[in-house]
Amino acid sequence: MSVDPRPNSAVSTAVGVAGLAGLALSVIVARNWGGIMDALGSPGWPERADGPLSALAAVVACGLPMVLWSLFVDKVHRRPSTGLDWSLKRTVADVLDTSIIKIAGLWATWAGIAALYMLCRWYWAGNYLFSMEVFTLIAIPLVIASVPYVVWLDRYMVNPRDGGWHFGAWIAGRDDWDGEEIRHHLRAWAVKGFFLAFMVSIVPPGFRDLVNMNFNEIWQNPVWLANALITTMFVVDVQFATVGYALTMKPLDAHIRTANPYLSGWVAALICYPPFILMNNGGPLDYHVATSDWAYWFEGQTALLWIWGAILVILTAIYAWATVAFGLRFSNLTHRGILTHGPYSWTKHPAYVSKNAYWWLATMPFLVTSGSVTDMVRNTALLALVSAVYYWRAKTEEKHLMADPAYAEYAAWADRNALITRAFNRLRALLGSRIRTNAPAHPAE
Repeated sequence: MSVDPRPNSAVSTAVGVAGLAGLALSVIVARNWGGIMDALGSPGWPERADGPLSALAAVVACGLPMVLWSLFVDKVHRRPSTGLDWSLKRTVADVLDTSIIKIAGLWATWAGIAALYMLCRWYWAGNYLFSMEVFTLIAIPLVIASVPYVVWLDRYMVNPRDGGWHFGAWIAGRDDWDGEEIRHHLRAWAVKGFFLAFMVSIVPPGFRDLVNMNFNEIWQNPVWLANALITTMFVVDVQFATVGYALTMKPLDAHIRTANPYLSGWVAALICYPPFILMNNGGPLDYHVATSDWAYWFEGQTALLWIWGAILVILTAIYAWATVAFGLRFSNLTHRGILTHGPYSWTKHPAYVSKNAYWWLATMPFLVTSGSVTDMVRNTALLALVSAVYYWRAKTEEKHLMADPAYAEYAAWADRNALITRAFNRLRALLGSRIRTNAPAHPAE
């Protein structure tokens, strides 16, 4: 028995495994769609189901097993953290007044998000067009379904007057609303509105690439194989993240407890995503000028290509695993339960560590095709700044989550036990010790 046991995780490992199984099944079906339909007596379908709607179907196939496992095996709906008490069983008449105000607040929130979508030009170009088509299609059904859902949920909520209710009360001109509740409500929906549109927009391209991969060819070449596996890991990451943003629901214990209240946290996160991204081509932190990739620099070195490709695949797998570990709960800038299992037993920020290590090894900014020392130094410095941004993101997230004693307990455990966290702490202590040792003595006054 461990003398320093790891704190319990809010999500079980099996939830992520269930989602992976569902996603894998959907990819197999999509790759063999024509043959399956022929076998079912319905010929004439395309050989592969690689369109955007098939990609969304894969999101459902990924999410549904996780929902079922969470409810029927882990029984998350019975946890006190949901804020629900199934023994209450209030009547509809008991909650109707509260629900009407809450529905007004919810609809006003959605209207505000829709207005921002319409006003912001980037949502009507490129991949974002698919997101807007999907949201337009589901808008009316979602509005209709929200009425029975809110009334049903209010019958069992310990405190039905949540942020949505307070926002509705403010709109209705009541004087018993709470400003902090409203701010929490709006921050949570800002996260969901911004990131869900982005995730839905990037679901189809990766899924299409995965469904159409020619596995008979790629295994013979280390670069092709590595890139195929990396693409697969990114598809896993995107699928799970999309499920997470879509299912912020109390009965699944996947609701947003709090959204990051610090401006620094929002700035650090948003500059990593379009349209605010600073690291893309031509951006202030673009470190790709006159660079190539690992395959270019190691061309002809077959053994090195296999080794380097394997390292990059492992790093991407850790990155994807960090998202899979969330199960139904992945989301930037939010607290939706504390994870302690999987790669989070090694470090508090496995996705950031693996992602940045991947960028350094895949791009190698200190090697440039131009032969320019200036390009080499600039690219290296800019990628270092990118890594610093992710360090900043990690710190702002910790500042937010430390308000929860469960995270403080996990962070303290990680400082003592997590492999990577301990290594960083020791390095920081060593550097601090040397700085203090080499510091000039202050003269006596």
